[in-house]
Amino acid sequence: MKKIFIVLTAFLLFSCAELQQVVNSLPQTTTGGGFGISNIDIANGLRQALDKGIDKQVSKLTLKDGFYRNQLVKILLPQELQKVDKTLRDIGLGSLADEGLKAINRAAEDAVKEATPIFVNAVKQITFADAKQILLGKDDSATRYLTGKTQSQLYQKFNPVINKSFSKVGADKIWSNIITKYNTIPFTKKINPDLTDYVTQQALKGVYTMIAVEEKDIRTKFSSRTTDLLRKVFALQD
Repeated sequence: MKKIFIVLTAFLLFSCAELQQVVNSLPQTTTGGGFGISNIDIANGLRQALDKGIDKQVSKLTLKDGFYRNQLVKILLPQELQKVDKTLRDIGLGSLADEGLKAINRAAEDAVKEATPIFVNAVKQITFADAKQILLGKDDSATRYLTGKTQSQLYQKFNPVINKSFSKVGADKIWSNIITKYNTIPFTKKINPDLTDYVTQQALKGVYTMIAVEEKDIRTKFSSRTTDLLRKVFALQD
């Protein structure tokens, strides 16, 4: 009897070990809202949401007036140049001031074309741990993740492109004309601003703003979850 017990115990232990190996080989799941969702599903759902934001929203910024006619991201003049804008308008040179604003927004539109490959690479690198934390985070958690992963690299890409774009879209000549005219106005303090860094920072801000818009829509509007995977994954955070 004792021998039989030992044999049965050994068999059960062996079976448990085999069963544990099978369990360990299965995708870990998170249960929410009655759904069993694998970590792979969650990560792929987050990647799909970010890809959708990049494709739908960031691509808009590369079009003509993508920045200039979008009040969420339109680049206005830095504080030190707002007096230039006001003064020009006060003396009847409003059209010149408008051209100056258009020029810096055009440069941003040109630079954003460099963003997509960097974003796509960052999205591919989302881990399972990242995905679960992002999914259950705030409405812009995925955008914040993407910002942390891409901001430095995008700045390095955007800055020289914007500098070159100022020449390409004529911003350098327009602003040279604006500053020259402003500096000839009596009793004004002469200025010679460098706009490249400012426009680079504002272009980055605009890109992340538009991704956040799409992320919030997916999180809060069922109609924005346009695939089965998005509906399945984002049901967890409802």
